[in-house]
Amino acid sequence: MMITIYDIAKRANVSAMTVSRVINNTGRISDKTRMRVRKVMEELNYVPNAMARGLVLQKTNILSLLVTDITNPFYTTVARGAEDAARAHSYKLLLGNSDENIDKEKEYIDTILSTRVDGVLLTPASDHSIRNLEALTRYGAHYVALDRDVPGIECDSVVGDSIGGARKLVDYLVSLGHRHIAHVGGSFDVSTARERYQGFKEAMEANGLPYHEELVLQTGYRLQDMESATDWLLSLSPVPTAVLAGNNVTAIGLLQSFQRRSIDVPGHISIVTFDDFGYRDLVDPLFTTAAQPAYQFGELGIQMLIERIEGRADSVPRRIVLPNELRIGRSTSAPSQ
Repeated sequence: MMITIYDIAKRANVSAMTVSRVINNTGRISDKTRMRVRKVMEELNYVPNAMARGLVLQKTNILSLLVTDITNPFYTTVARGAEDAARAHSYKLLLGNSDENIDKEKEYIDTILSTRVDGVLLTPASDHSIRNLEALTRYGAHYVALDRDVPGIECDSVVGDSIGGARKLVDYLVSLGHRHIAHVGGSFDVSTARERYQGFKEAMEANGLPYHEELVLQTGYRLQDMESATDWLLSLSPVPTAVLAGNNVTAIGLLQSFQRRSIDVPGHISIVTFDDFGYRDLVDPLFTTAAQPAYQFGELGIQMLIERIEGRADSVPRRIVLPNELRIGRSTSAPSQ
C-alpha cells in the first residue's frame, strides 16, 4: 500500500498542505508541528515523491547521464566520475544507454523532458542528434555534450583531443619502423571519427608516408563489425603492419578477429587505439592507447551541468578539451621482417 501525504496529515492531525510544506521545506510552520509531521513520516516509512516535489520546487535534484554504449570501458569510468560528482553536490544520477541509435536517444530525451530531470550530460549518437538536442533547447532543459560535438548546436561540452591523439599514435608507430598503416574508424557522421581520421591523415603526410583513401575504413563501433573489417585489412596490398583503431571496442574486436585467424598481435600486426580500458589496464596495459581521462570527462561534465542549472555559468557556452596520454601496451612492436 502506498502512503500518501493525506495519510500523514490524518495521523498527524494537520492539513495535507502542512505536510507538503514540511516535505518541501516551504512556508511558515512551527518547529513543534514540523517535528510531529516528520515523526509520523518515519513511523509510516513515507518516501516523498520526487516528481511531486519537483512540481512545487521546480527542481528535482536528479540528473541524467546518457551514453552510447555502457559496455564500453571508457563510458563505464565516465559514469563513475559523473556519479561521484553528482553525489558530491547532493544530486542523484540516472543512467541511459542509446546504443548509437537516434530513435532510442529520442525516447530517452522524451522521458527526461517528461520527468522534469534537472539536466542531462549526454554523448550524442551522431550529427543526426541535432533534432534531439534542439528539443532539449526548445523546452529550456539544461544539457552538456560529452565526448562528441554536433554541428549547429552551441552548448557546454567536454571533449578530448582526438586529432592530437591520432597524430601521437601514428607518430609512435612510425618511430617503431611501421610504414604501412591503416585506420579502422567510425562513421563520419560522428565528430570523434572525423577528427581521428583527420589526425591519422595529417600524421601520415607529416611523416612522409603515402596516404590513400583505401587505407581508411568507416564502420560501426560494434564488435560484430570487426570480422568484415579484418577481411578488408587482409585484402589490402601490401597488408598493413599496423592499424589505428577508432576506439577501444574496435580494438578489442580486431584483436579477437585476428586471434581467430591465428594472426599474432603484435608479431604480424600492431594495434593502437583510443580511450580508457579501466583501472586494471594501468598495471599491464594490453593496448597502446591515446588514453583519455574518462573519470574527468564525467566529473567535469556534471560540474558544468550543475553550474548551468544553478545559474553560476555565463551565457556563453563553455568548452573543455581534455588532453590524452600516450600509454604503451603489448599490442605494438616493430614490424616483422
